[in-house]
Amino acid sequence: MQYVFVGATRGMGRALARRMVARGDTLFLLGRDAEGLDRCATDLRARAGREDAVVGVGALDLLQPDGFGPAVDAAVAALGSVDGFVVSAGLFAPGPALEADLALAERVLRANFTGTILLCEHARRHLLPSKGQLVVFSSVAGDRGRKPIAIYGASKAGLSHYLESVDHRFAADGLRVLTVKPGFVRTAMTAGLPEPPFAGEPDAVAKRVLAAMDAGKPVVYAPAIWALVMLVIRLLPRFVMRRVGF
Repeated sequence: MQYVFVGATRGMGRALARRMVARGDTLFLLGRDAEGLDRCATDLRARAGREDAVVGVGALDLLQPDGFGPAVDAAVAALGSVDGFVVSAGLFAPGPALEADLALAERVLRANFTGTILLCEHARRHLLPSKGQLVVFSSVAGDRGRKPIAIYGASKAGLSHYLESVDHRFAADGLRVLTVKPGFVRTAMTAGLPEPPFAGEPDAVAKRVLAAMDAGKPVVYAPAIWALVMLVIRLLPRFVMRRVGF
């Protein structure tokens, strides 16, 4: 299978890309860190034991949507045909930092919401003819309004809403959409943050996501316990949510 992959250079995206090439998939990597992309491509080719594990890399920045079309077109052309797009890239900052710095908040909102959605629209146009798969990392942060993550959570809530709507709109045409909703995962992005119960590891998340991709599921929580945790959180009345710090 042939995939365009945005966000393979670190964290959960890197773990998923490694599992994908290990099973024989071919990737084209897009991202904003040219050196990181080259290192990632070299690593993936070595792990897969074949040069065509990664057929190329290209520049793409979620904050610069004017470049989405050319980058996606070039990636698909290099692959020859495309079976799926994986988007694990995004921006994160803790709630207090976003509240104190509205310029940072604006970048997070543009990357996670506007930028990712516009990128998915470019991807969708390529995937519909081949009845391909769109795999996008959102977050459990978007499932319910919560004190510590108002701005970041809002960006992911909007993204999750879009992905569900696209699934409803185009499922009959063969497009398969998978919304990935990680809980707290130990990555460079979360380093230094207070660690809640049920924290996950990137490779365990990747294993679960890959299984959901193969099964054609529309949503996957990772680690799995977060599906139950967020079910409970969604059912809590507002007066309780005002009192708790979760």
